[in-house]
Amino acid sequence: MNFYPAPRWTPDDFTRAQLAATDAFRQERLIEPADLYGEAFLACKRAIIDLFSLSVSLTRPLEVAVEITSQPMLLEVLRYLTGPPVSEDDLKVLTGASLAPARLRKNPDMARRVIETIWGAVDPNRFPWVRGAAEPTTEETEAAVLATAAMMATRRIMTARANQAKTHQEELVTARLRTEGFEEVRRRRIRTLEDAPQRGTYCGESLLGSRKADVVVRLRDGRLMAIECKVSNSSTNSVKRLNNDAAAKASSWISEFGTAATVPSVVLSGVFKTHNLLQAQDQGLTVFWAHDLDSLATFLAHAQ
Repeated sequence: MNFYPAPRWTPDDFTRAQLAATDAFRQERLIEPADLYGEAFLACKRAIIDLFSLSVSLTRPLEVAVEITSQPMLLEVLRYLTGPPVSEDDLKVLTGASLAPARLRKNPDMARRVIETIWGAVDPNRFPWVRGAAEPTTEETEAAVLATAAMMATRRIMTARANQAKTHQEELVTARLRTEGFEEVRRRRIRTLEDAPQRGTYCGESLLGSRKADVVVRLRDGRLMAIECKVSNSSTNSVKRLNNDAAAKASSWISEFGTAATVPSVVLSGVFKTHNLLQAQDQGLTVFWAHDLDSLATFLAHAQ
């Protein structure tokens, strides 16, 4: 059977598309509500002040280890006391402890272990008094609170941006699928074509072979179209999102299901380099853009 071919783009096509995507990304950032960071900053500042109050400006943390670690917001603050901040996963490994509030509340020894680990790596630049004998000055306390709040708020905004952008992109894709007459069905584990959705349907994030796909579409001609949604805020970051992730998945799906039966795809937003786009395409990845889903619609209409 001769299938309608997935689109392939020239270097000039990619250059034009990535310029348009970059411009769309820039406009989105410019209109982003300015008060988002302010709200995050105030929330983080309040939590840090609560921690300072509870631990007497970080001078008596072990006495209130359970009270600190059993409150999720204060536990988050703890991770930002070190220089540099420590991730939740790293803290679990370093302490050998569960970070579930209920577990920490019932296990004082575990709670103290978390505190001791953090205090052994407290940032001496922001909290110079912690390893000394002197009480902090008002100026030192205020500076430490502001610096830590800014650090936490920045990370929160960056994480929220990434999550919201990806979610929004997936919503755009699935909305377009519905517009083109595809019906949503339940998510599933897809080991073979027999496990896949029926023709003319799609499902949300599912394990396709050995790798997850954000959206799995069963084209009307019977092929499986795996769609990844990727957003990049820089050309450096795009290598990870596009080449090391989406294109690597494409290679796996082609190996597991065959070239004829699969159409590994990606829908992109943000900043990408033309040569990275060409590399991903050469690895079997079909590229579409969030700002131009008409190209996706055209392919869907012909793949039957």
